[in-house]
Amino acid sequence: MNSPATNAPRSFLRRLGHDQMEVRIVGALVRLYALPVTRIVELTTDRFQRNGDGAFFTFDQNPVLLPPKLARLIEAQIDRSQHISMFPQPESGPRFLLPGRPPSRPRGTTGLTALLKQHGLPTLAARNTAMIEVVADMPPIVISDLFGVSSSTAHKWAQFAQDSWADYLAVCQDEE
Repeated sequence: MNSPATNAPRSFLRRLGHDQMEVRIVGALVRLYALPVTRIVELTTDRFQRNGDGAFFTFDQNPVLLPPKLARLIEAQIDRSQHISMFPQPESGPRFLLPGRPPSRPRGTTGLTALLKQHGLPTLAARNTAMIEVVADMPPIVISDLFGVSSSTAHKWAQFAQDSWADYLAVCQDEE
């Protein structure tokens, strides 16, 4: 049986199924990797790589394996962003995954956050849930490097998640 925490990412991503491509990508990155929108808009296309083992996106300095559907969305976004703007693309240097106007600048966080809210995707709650799920699976030092948070913040999240499970398990034992 799946726990509600296990079902949460699936239901969240399922809601994204028919929304705009940018909303789907940003929603997935927030929900799966606990990335804030301010970091997502700064992501560049050169951080996406595909090889025989799958598709990876490098956050900070760490390549992270992407789910196949998210990888396809990111590839489609990269292809799409090359063709949708009447402004010329930058000749050199990395291009933004979510280009703004002009494409040499990233998309604005305020408008993107508002767009996510219009689609019923609360970024703070989704990010907090993702962080709790991630700290349950990885050591805090890895989380610190991977998501660009301080090591003390990663340790606090790990303690919070551990305390939450300890309280939950204690309640379950009391009910028996």
